[in-house]
Amino acid sequence: MSALQLDAKKTALVLIDHQNAILSMPTAPYAAKDVVQRGRLLAQAFRAKGAMVVYVRVDMARMLTLPVDAPWRDPQAPPPPPIASELATDAGFESGDVLITKRHWGAFAGTGLEEALKQRGVDTVVLGGIATNFGVESTARQGTGLGFAFVIVEDACTSLDAEMHRFAFEKIFPRLAQVRKADDLSLRS
Repeated sequence: MSALQLDAKKTALVLIDHQNAILSMPTAPYAAKDVVQRGRLLAQAFRAKGAMVVYVRVDMARMLTLPVDAPWRDPQAPPPPPIASELATDAGFESGDVLITKRHWGAFAGTGLEEALKQRGVDTVVLGGIATNFGVESTARQGTGLGFAFVIVEDACTSLDAEMHRFAFEKIFPRLAQVRKADDLSLRS
């Protein structure tokens, strides 16, 4: 893949679910801690160029439960403790970053993300997070429907298993977005 240079004034980095409960899950092809570290480095680079940085977390206790065949958790279990929904300390959230709390897979539905991006004049979203084909894919699908362009950073995402991740990056994301590695991105002021 070729390197991609983006306009910092019109680009935002959106990192999905770098939070305590998600980081405790087994992931592949990358360890969750490595994805969080890569996201933190991307956030530093974006901030340095004046680009918008957004962290998205899911409220684990208030996540929508709909009738599905494979629920994300036992509906009879007590809700997870509040700490499960908090961003991991290693995620690198800083004052000045935007924090969005969602109640379902995608970051646009029922949140202020679309408005926050439009207020800053953002037309391109660089996206990473956990899990590739849940929160990341849902956010990309919702966002493209709203007219945002996406760059999905392969090595800033991971999933529950390597095959799920591979399928998303080979079959789904190239039709929704540009796909790059973190090292293939640069911002111009």
